[in-house]
Amino acid sequence: MLKKMFPKELDFFGMFEKAAVNVNKGASFLVEMMDNFNIAEIKAKEIHEAEQEGDMLTHEVMRRLNKTFVTPLDREDIHSLISRLDDVLDLIWASADRAVLFKLNNPLPQAVDLAKTLHETTEIIAKAINCLKDKKYSYIQEYCIEINRLENRGDRIFREALVQLFDNINDPILVIKWKEVYEHLEDATDTCEDVANILESIVLKHA
Repeated sequence: MLKKMFPKELDFFGMFEKAAVNVNKGASFLVEMMDNFNIAEIKAKEIHEAEQEGDMLTHEVMRRLNKTFVTPLDREDIHSLISRLDDVLDLIWASADRAVLFKLNNPLPQAVDLAKTLHETTEIIAKAINCLKDKKYSYIQEYCIEINRLENRGDRIFREALVQLFDNINDPILVIKWKEVYEHLEDATDTCEDVANILESIVLKHA
């Protein structure tokens, strides 16, 4: 009876960890895609499958949240954390989808750099989330600092990408297409910073 009233709290942490690994997987596929547009459609399909898996994980967390009386973290933090992780993956998918939809065929170095920075950031997010279960809050804080540093790097690459785009590409339609892809990539790195802010808030509440 008690087990039904008080489900295992670690289930939430396990779901967070699965979601973070899935986001990192999607980011890895995006790097491969941006590095080689010959496999763009294959990688876009893999990213879409990861995005679908992310949606399922998010719905499962929400379902458990609605059925669980006692939670290991504040309910709003659980909701915010899984939602922001899902948002990162949605933006990764949006970047890949636009690249295929727009029939882009020549990778630009800044796109590769942005994708690699995003992938590196999602790796750090996964490490930080793995520390939640064991309450390794000092490690989480260090990881959040690194996420913020990477987000700043992403901002610099994004600005440089726009400069290079407008200076070097004469076709205005191609400029518009690449600008949209860049914006989704930059939004994804910004959303990673949102994840870090949620993790820092959790640390402040529980440390």
